[in-house]
Amino acid sequence: MKARIKQNRSDVAFDVINIIFLTVVLLVVLYPLLFVLSASFSDSMAVMKGEVILLPKSPSLKAYRAVFENEDIMTGYKNTILYTVVGTAVNLIMTIAGAYPISRKDFKGRRILILFFTFTMFFSGGLIPSYLVNTTLGLNNNFWVMILPGAISVWNMFIMRAFFQNGIPGELQEAAFIDGCSNIGILFRIVLPLSAPILSVMLMYYGVGHWNAYFTAFIYFRDREKFPLQLILREILIKNDMDQMMEGETLVTQELLSEGIKYAVIVVASVPVLLLYPFLQKYFVKGVMVGALKG
Repeated sequence: MKARIKQNRSDVAFDVINIIFLTVVLLVVLYPLLFVLSASFSDSMAVMKGEVILLPKSPSLKAYRAVFENEDIMTGYKNTILYTVVGTAVNLIMTIAGAYPISRKDFKGRRILILFFTFTMFFSGGLIPSYLVNTTLGLNNNFWVMILPGAISVWNMFIMRAFFQNGIPGELQEAAFIDGCSNIGILFRIVLPLSAPILSVMLMYYGVGHWNAYFTAFIYFRDREKFPLQLILREILIKNDMDQMMEGETLVTQELLSEGIKYAVIVVASVPVLLLYPFLQKYFVKGVMVGALKG
């Protein structure tokens, strides 16, 4: 049997208090998610009466049926998936292209570039100048307005740069260079294969950002067929724009069904991101911690 370290009373008390505190935090965070999920499957009348506490009451799929039969939501879903996939790919390429050179100590002028990048983190033109620039570039009501203006996050680039400096031994890169490998070859054959943790973190950060983005589309898009999912959901939740989803229903039924639709659209919008996280979680903590050290 493995030897156990005997804990004194203060250690035991600390563990007990810590477990209780973390359990309370877990319940505070988890309960709203479970309530939304249960309310989306419950009878709308039970939700309005406050009878739904934890488990669904009189389970029904009527709200989900109304959501998935709505053409605007399905179009928004397709648009958001496209914006997220293309945008995240562009973000990763740009972040790697910026982080790798300034992580190399033999790269001349990297300090000047770091100062330049840092300056952009603290000072920006603001909304109106950005709108004028993007409109002048022809991005108004254009697919690429969701991608190009936010093609790189300087903060994320610095996190990746720190990972390249502290998480990958310099001796490996030197050995590859001695063997005749070029800088691009070192990046693709040495650095990136060893950077799964930080790449997963960046994938999560950028992907969630694109999935939840709606303000840029709200400002620049005029054609409804280009709206992302979040903008459609905004109209449903804020403007109560549910007429198309409840055609043929009586006023009373519409009032009840609208309550279930609100919770159903929240679940529909959140599920893809929630499903992505478990696959990246094992890399997430390591990537954040290593990328945050020094640099």
